[in-house]
Amino acid sequence: MTAKQSGFTLMEVMVAIVILSVGLLAMASATANVTRMIGHGKWATVASQVAMQRLENVRRVAYSTSPACTSSALIGGSATLGSGVSETWSITGSGNTRQVLVTVTYPGAGRSTTDTITTILRCT
Repeated sequence: MTAKQSGFTLMEVMVAIVILSVGLLAMASATANVTRMIGHGKWATVASQVAMQRLENVRRVAYSTSPACTSSALIGGSATLGSGVSETWSITGSGNTRQVLVTVTYPGAGRSTTDTITTILRCT
């Protein structure tokens, strides 16, 4: 053997393998978190669409009468949709304003998640 051999030592190769392994494990962990976040985002979007549709229905009923907000159908309620999504809504107030509160519950990672949207209807 000569003193001028080129290449990597066994220790350098082992350190490189350890660094590569740590990087791959970090990527695998990040991938699992991203997948979980995408699933949550999908359900949060569904909940938002359900709530906004309910608010639009309440607005339609409220403004279908003259004067506005005098419809007897302007009451709260609840509904169960497919895929484990349910909603409840309540309408409170009198005079020129009504407060509408919509709560949507949807499945999450091992538990249910609830989102709430509220708005004020102007009845003038």
